[in-house]
Amino acid sequence: MTDLDLSPGHRLGAPLNGPAQELIDSGFHLENADAPLLHAGLNLADLAHVLDLRGRGVIPAQPAARLAALLLEAHGTAPEDFPYDPSFGEPYNSRERHFTQQIGDDAGWLHAGRPRREAVRISLRLHLRRQIAALIGDAAALADTLAVTAAAHSRTWMPDQTYLQHAQPSTFGHYLLSFAYPVLRDARRLVEALDWTNTSPGGAGCVNGSRLLDDRGPVARMLGFDGVIEHTRDAMWQIDGLVDVLAAAASLVGTQSKLAEDLEIWASSEFDYVTVADGFSRSSVLMPQKRNPYALSIVRGASGTLIGRLTGFLAVSKSPSARSDNLIYAYGEVPRALDLALRTTRLSDGVVRTLSINSSRMWTALESGFSQATDLAEYVMQTCDLDYRTAYQVVGVAVRRASTGGLRGIDIDGAMLDAAAQEHAGRPIGLTGRDLTEVLDPRHIVETRTAAGGAAPPVVEQMAASCRREAQELAALAAGRLEGFARSEQELLVTAGRLADGAANEEDS
Repeated sequence: MTDLDLSPGHRLGAPLNGPAQELIDSGFHLENADAPLLHAGLNLADLAHVLDLRGRGVIPAQPAARLAALLLEAHGTAPEDFPYDPSFGEPYNSRERHFTQQIGDDAGWLHAGRPRREAVRISLRLHLRRQIAALIGDAAALADTLAVTAAAHSRTWMPDQTYLQHAQPSTFGHYLLSFAYPVLRDARRLVEALDWTNTSPGGAGCVNGSRLLDDRGPVARMLGFDGVIEHTRDAMWQIDGLVDVLAAAASLVGTQSKLAEDLEIWASSEFDYVTVADGFSRSSVLMPQKRNPYALSIVRGASGTLIGRLTGFLAVSKSPSARSDNLIYAYGEVPRALDLALRTTRLSDGVVRTLSINSSRMWTALESGFSQATDLAEYVMQTCDLDYRTAYQVVGVAVRRASTGGLRGIDIDGAMLDAAAQEHAGRPIGLTGRDLTEVLDPRHIVETRTAAGGAAPPVVEQMAASCRREAQELAALAAGRLEGFARSEQELLVTAGRLADGAANEEDS
């Protein structure tokens, strides 16, 4: 215990002593571990701030030129070579110390009209916008691969499943498209998240702006933001958009995890519906016969990890407003979550693109089962003037008898249905001798599903084409945004270079 001066004045002003080692080893170590993610954005944010202040006449010409030259040098320095050191505090403090060592008090102009958090907030958005745009492009690529594969398998007949039980006849193409649509929806959600991310908190000050910066537009334009976050306190402290980013990424990989779990089951010897390509598989070092679909485990694990990161961030950020813990963890967690989503989405794309489909095994499973029972019950209802529940019960009795006798769904005939009706309702229904071949043919059943979204091959092919068009639009959007970000950042560096030439000219003279 130490004696404390508890007078009001003791609680005001900067600490007089350096940080405790425990704080260095925890908080400052954590923040400096995230410095490589923020390094480029911090340099760009600082350069835009210096150019803005110089344009307003706040910074004299020569200090501004020296600062610009120093920041350009920092921008050209790899993060691992920059002197970030937890002993001196968070990354911003390390930068301040280094800049002061290089150009003295001229480095202090960086603080004019701006708290440290503003630079870091801007840096985070600059980093995230590239990741989000890239993830939109990768999601679009995955949706396109799913659509292409679905169109190619619009007539690969298979029993669709619910609860891992045969449900109704379908095709592998129709099944795959059920993943393309949510992938596209998540990509659209990411577009909305990108719109939020690509707005500037610049000039927001701590909570109420700065009288030095009566127009927040110049910094936003120099950094390629679409505009400014209107409310200054909102700009500095709200994190709901980051929750949207994490939720969209978690949902996107969650869809991939569902597909991966199905494919892992279907790749087993018991099903043998699909084979995961060699490049996405791994052997056992002990059991020579084992071929493990290793990539699918990575996808499933990534989904769980992203759920954890979303949940963890929500737990951290439920503090009162204007608290640093809302964002200290976000600087590392959100970029790393997006990086995981990017890698996983590319992995899923590769798995689907190289997947081998055992269509004959799928057909054998379909032909040997009873997935046509629903259509048969509807036929009985319409033909025999029965309510559906009674027709359902009659077909159910017939299916049980056929299964017990080692028969298949396609082997059921009218006499068996009459016998089942006799057992259930006490009377036959007049189907003995009726030709049920077409009613029981799984392929014919699928071909009747011509309503919107159905499994009929032409409908599947139309849906696949529509998904491809949307995927291509999203891919073009993502590429355009990435190109625009790169262009605005390069223009900022060129403009800063012209300002920095003043420092070089001063040294030459």
